[in-house]
Amino acid sequence: MNTFKPSMITAALISSGIAMSSLPLYAQESPQIEEDEITIPEEDTVERIEVRGFSTSLIQSLNQKRFSDTVSEQISADDLGGLPDVSMADALTRLPGISAVRTGGQAAQINIRGLSGDFVFSTLNGREQVSTSGSRAIEFDQYPSELISEAAVYKSPKASLIEGGIAGTVELRTASPLAMDQQHKFSANMRGMYNDRASEVSDAKEFGHRLSFSYQGKFLEDTLGVSLGYARLFQPSVSTQFIGLAYDGVVDVDGVEGDTDGPSSCPECEYISEGFEMQHKGGEETRDGYVAAIEWAPVDNFTLKADAFISKFDSEAFARGFRVKLGGVNAGITNPVIVNNSVIGGTFSRTDDSFTRVELVNDDNQDFDSVENLGINANWEISPDFAVQVDISRSSAESDFRNGLLWSLVGEDANAVSPVFDENVQISYLLNGLNLPDIAINQSDAFTDLDRVMVSKYGIYPFVNKDELDAYRIDFQYYVDMPIIAGFEFGYRYSDREYNNDRSVFEYGNDSAFSVSQPPLQLTPDMVEQVNWSGDFSYFPSYLSVDLNSALDAWFPEGRPQPLQTWGPGAAGVINGPGTGPSTAWTMQESGDVFETVNSAYLMANINTELGSIPITGNLGVRYVESKQSSTTLNRATALISDPETGAQIELSDPSLGAQNITDEAGLINNFYSPAVVTHQYTDVLPSINLNFKLTDDTQLRVAAAKVMGRAPINRFAANASTTIETVTAFQDRDSGEISLSTPTAKVNGSAQNSPYLEPFYATQYDVSWEYYFSETEGALVIAGFYKDIESFVEDIEIEPYDFAGNGIVVPESVQVPVYLAPEFNGQAAELARDANGDPVFVTVPTENGSYSTAVNNAEGGYIRGLEVAYTQIYSMLPGWLSGLGVSASYSFTESEIQRTLGDNIYAADLPGLSENVATVTVFWEHEGFETRLSGRYRDAFVSQQVAVNEQVTNFDSELVVDYQASYAINDHWSVLFQVNNLTDEPTKSYFSSVEQTGTIQFFGTQYYLGMTYQL
Repeated sequence: MNTFKPSMITAALISSGIAMSSLPLYAQESPQIEEDEITIPEEDTVERIEVRGFSTSLIQSLNQKRFSDTVSEQISADDLGGLPDVSMADALTRLPGISAVRTGGQAAQINIRGLSGDFVFSTLNGREQVSTSGSRAIEFDQYPSELISEAAVYKSPKASLIEGGIAGTVELRTASPLAMDQQHKFSANMRGMYNDRASEVSDAKEFGHRLSFSYQGKFLEDTLGVSLGYARLFQPSVSTQFIGLAYDGVVDVDGVEGDTDGPSSCPECEYISEGFEMQHKGGEETRDGYVAAIEWAPVDNFTLKADAFISKFDSEAFARGFRVKLGGVNAGITNPVIVNNSVIGGTFSRTDDSFTRVELVNDDNQDFDSVENLGINANWEISPDFAVQVDISRSSAESDFRNGLLWSLVGEDANAVSPVFDENVQISYLLNGLNLPDIAINQSDAFTDLDRVMVSKYGIYPFVNKDELDAYRIDFQYYVDMPIIAGFEFGYRYSDREYNNDRSVFEYGNDSAFSVSQPPLQLTPDMVEQVNWSGDFSYFPSYLSVDLNSALDAWFPEGRPQPLQTWGPGAAGVINGPGTGPSTAWTMQESGDVFETVNSAYLMANINTELGSIPITGNLGVRYVESKQSSTTLNRATALISDPETGAQIELSDPSLGAQNITDEAGLINNFYSPAVVTHQYTDVLPSINLNFKLTDDTQLRVAAAKVMGRAPINRFAANASTTIETVTAFQDRDSGEISLSTPTAKVNGSAQNSPYLEPFYATQYDVSWEYYFSETEGALVIAGFYKDIESFVEDIEIEPYDFAGNGIVVPESVQVPVYLAPEFNGQAAELARDANGDPVFVTVPTENGSYSTAVNNAEGGYIRGLEVAYTQIYSMLPGWLSGLGVSASYSFTESEIQRTLGDNIYAADLPGLSENVATVTVFWEHEGFETRLSGRYRDAFVSQQVAVNEQVTNFDSELVVDYQASYAINDHWSVLFQVNNLTDEPTKSYFSSVEQTGTIQFFGTQYYLGMTYQL
């Protein structure tokens, strides 16, 4: 075994973790200090275990964990490009206590110790990262594993780490060229990929590939280092899925007297679902990653390094199938099947008051994401006892997500001059828990009939997010020769972050009927393809897949209209519009900027002492943080006055409240709002202690305690409170003159789901870790426990009915609704009804208090506690070829008393991201250039979001994902590889309040890789 003896200041930096990223040169040697000048005690000598193959990364990771000064987990690549995983999300899930939420079948955001991605803080080369997620949660699938050389997960914090991770801090590191042993390194990795479910999805691609190239070199007598890397992923995105929609309706279905099991608002009622979807999903994902670094050490005690990481992840996806809308509380319901007060089956029929229908879905989504992380770092070891580092960085992310939909409905006759929507709709179904449901639809034969199906609605809803952060940091280390304290670390950091969200919209047509003013599109054979289901889904009805481009070219021959950020002609306060039409004021109110500045400073003492004969190392420190968060907003600036003739209240712009004329992208001017910036500031003091007791040469005990904080997601600071009034339509019969309303009242609904006044999450946490490192063979056994006392969470609550006026929100008592003449035929232009004087006819419709959604820091937190066990061993004691056998396994148990209620008491959820049991195991064998390993990742049921029509929080069922890999080194340069991901085609399954309320059932397929690697 080889050892190295760094200078005292370098040893302090290594123990603090800084040397891993900013001092690669001195992690090897410190030429300016002779070995006899400073003597390192024998027990502090760092041992490097020399092994080869997959076990190399395991043992390197254990070494880094062993000599870390916090409770942490480590991943180390044998070489740049050596990690086999598709992304760092997959790689991190191999660590104890870490799991992932699969998006599209692959890991994206990670959970640490039962907490979701919003509680996970992440850095790259020691610098805070922003995310394409639109929140603080890092999407780790954006980071190619081929470009990351090391990763660490700090489960216990220390004062020198940037604040923000209640769950933990993930540190990713790219390669430092001056730290490598060789003079030059080059590697190339090429793999072809095949998905075995792609053939089930029309137009889906079956094949993909992964490519990566990297080079590292040292020049000018090892004073100049260069590192370059590129990684490309192209893969098909495939899934076949059933999605249940939320149980958001309550109605007395069974009519049983004395039934009081329902919600407080209607004890005799049962819960009914909004509906369900059946879809084929396909598309392609392309990720291009780039990394570069240049490192210069002109003298022995100074290093200057500049590095860059760029990743662009583009996704184009489609969803084809049908969406069943059961019709709400006014649907006709017969033969209901009720379990636990939920209707999970029956026959739903359309009535005059319900919206029961089946929509044929042709959705096309595009997502263009990019992250850029740039930085420059200078390190100066001023003396053997004193060092300083200065770091300047910029992290930026941009996400351009365009959610496009093209929906069709079944008509009575698509060839008619005025086609009519077929209102004879009956849907019979029976959910089967986590298995596929039984379904029968009376219109199913028409789903493939061009004489019946017509495109009724097109919509596009872009989300454009930009997130930029500039940071400046200076750190000092000072070594002292004291009985207990070995040195001090102190520093200051300033960061300035700006987040921007832009919303826009374009809608045409109607998703519940055929529009008169925006008539449907008749399909032709060249626009469509009949799609049949197969496998487990084969009994679902066939449907028509519509080519989006062909349909839109026919519907909009003069060019497709583009989405706009607009009030909409029907929005309250528009002074130059027609006075009627849709209101899309939410695109203005949900667009805006969030600003966040943070000043932080820390002081930390490094501990090196003895208790009896037991050496003790660690650190004790405190971090002080000043945070300021601001958000742009549009405040309602109106006043209510009474009409002297009618007595009706009228809402008017009030300049005294700051009302201004605000023009949108469509040229509409609204004078109901006042632009403003809302600001909130707070300070925090975060103490921490980490102690490591070296019980024997092979055994150590770690204990740690800290106060930690995590800010709310950056998008939740947006001050975009809004109120909307339900649109009511009125039609007058041309013969009788009778006026009918779509609803008797106009409900007022409000939302303030984001707030710049949201406080951080706070927790006091305690950690203990017992570690035993094997001496006869390579490996370790680690047992760790933790306890987090969390003060509060951001809670989404919904209040219905909400007293808007009583809470100071100006709302009208009634609205004036224009009356239209009932159309004589489909496609007839809308025509206003007029009185004897020729003036438009209006009816007064009273308003009614509806729901109000908001976000608050709740008053209740609770504990999260757990136990982790990790075991790694290479059985080198076995004879002959068996000596290459090894196992790496972990198990974690996590529990919490915290439960969160979502919606109007409809659904009580466990803490998002928490699985009680998480386990991983990898069995591997290496012999004479041949390596093979089988890995499994298991997690218990947990709570997370599924994405359907809207984001819905559900319970995800337990899952076991199995991967396999084999490789053979032909010679010192060439090797071949075979890899299988998701070997058993493990589906994702979820449910709402209980298992009978089916959520998602998704199959993603098994991915096969075959490739080769060249190293020089």
